[in-house]
Amino acid sequence: MGKLDGRVAIVCGASMGIGAAIAKRFCEEGAEVHGLARSRERLESLGYAGVVAHDLDDLDGLSQLALPAATILVNNTGGPPPGSILEADPHDFGKAFRRHVMASQVLLRALLPNMRAASWGRIINIISTSVREPIAGLGVSNTTRGAMAAWSKSVSKELPPGITINNILPGFTDTERLTELKNAKAAASGVSADEIQEAWLGAIPAQRLAAASEMASTAAFLASDEAAYVSGQSLAVDGGRMGSI
Repeated sequence: MGKLDGRVAIVCGASMGIGAAIAKRFCEEGAEVHGLARSRERLESLGYAGVVAHDLDDLDGLSQLALPAATILVNNTGGPPPGSILEADPHDFGKAFRRHVMASQVLLRALLPNMRAASWGRIINIISTSVREPIAGLGVSNTTRGAMAAWSKSVSKELPPGITINNILPGFTDTERLTELKNAKAAASGVSADEIQEAWLGAIPAQRLAAASEMASTAAFLASDEAAYVSGQSLAVDGGRMGSI
């Protein structure tokens, strides 16, 4: 503990799931954490040093927020609704791109001066294993996650020394979001939610879902000085599920 003593972090999506787990771990590591999410009530109940209640869809408002002088940014937001890419409305791609890529760009530009002044910074994006292997039934999400990975790699080539950007690719993680996806898949396929989860587990060598705290442990490493020479990478935390190298 104490890897992040004296650091100031903004964690998006900090009201629940992986975002809340990362924010909690950062607090334990000594960081001053400011949670950003839509629900002020949920954020305040978690006891963060600061609360930023805002919807990432509102880019104009996001660009005008008075943000703390953070040098750690965690970009994390819920993915688009599930569905076949062939049936997706073209505007769905624009909405998802706005919430993920464009909002991340706004936050990066807002916090980069702090990072430059400190000659130190960490940008961590919570994306998906679909960056490498598209997931069936998540057409818009697969496309958007791939765009986030390309954005991140491009950013990594222009950041000054001391500032890094990396992606965490969570596998099946036991969160409210995964439960929603499981139930939606069950409703669309006529297969029970339990059967869908069993099929998922059968494809994971670890034979279990990930805990959100395991994503938080990875984020804590990437945010620390120990990861100073790691940048522009996409790190899968999936229990060995993916077949790609």
